[in-house]
Amino acid sequence: MPDVHPNPKLPYLRRRSAMLSAFSPHSLPPPSAAVRRSTAPTAITITMRDRSKNRKPTQRGRYLSTEAIQAVQSLKRATLSGTPAAGAVATDTKLRRLLKADMVAVFRELAAQGEALLALKVFEEIRKEHWYKPRLFWYVDLITVLASKGLLSEVSKACSYLKREQLEPDTDGFNLLLKTLLDAEFTQLTMDCFRLMKLWNSEPDRITYRTLINGLESLGEMDLSAKMRLEAENDYGDLWDYLDEEEMIET
Repeated sequence: MPDVHPNPKLPYLRRRSAMLSAFSPHSLPPPSAAVRRSTAPTAITITMRDRSKNRKPTQRGRYLSTEAIQAVQSLKRATLSGTPAAGAVATDTKLRRLLKADMVAVFRELAAQGEALLALKVFEEIRKEHWYKPRLFWYVDLITVLASKGLLSEVSKACSYLKREQLEPDTDGFNLLLKTLLDAEFTQLTMDCFRLMKLWNSEPDRITYRTLINGLESLGEMDLSAKMRLEAENDYGDLWDYLDEEEMIET
């Protein structure tokens, strides 16, 4: 029997074979469930947000509920049939049943639609309500639509209501009101509202004086315009001349 000589490289070859078999693709474990690509549809949860919480009115007080829309339509139908605005408002049962916010919304919607007399009568009804608290922007809405129709006596009536109120200071609101009256060429009412503005501690600003000075000049009221310029100079001092020159440069 021939002598068997062990191969000195045999241990090394066995170790190499073991290492190769360990990295063979046939010997790798199957992919786990965590990383395996699933072909099953994935359930997606969609959360719907309540958009009503983010919705804002285009103008304050003009969200129209179904009841408010019906009241507006009812009042307009009544006047189209020949009923005077005062009678339409006084007898409209839909208007009487409205809540505060809806009643104000009806008034502002009528004003926005150019229904001047209806808006005035609804506003007069609002003033009778126990919850009524005057707002200057309501008066701006009302006087704007009345002035746009050339209803001088009704504008005077609205301004007479305004003079009886006690309002919080609101310079921006008064600036809008003064411009509305000047655009409609109501000079005396403009000056009355300007004095009322100062009485209620709504401090005139640069826009106030510029509106009055330019508006009165455009109406040919040079003396009144000069008086407003003097008041502006008294309030602003040397700063007014600087602001005046700055505006001329900008234009």
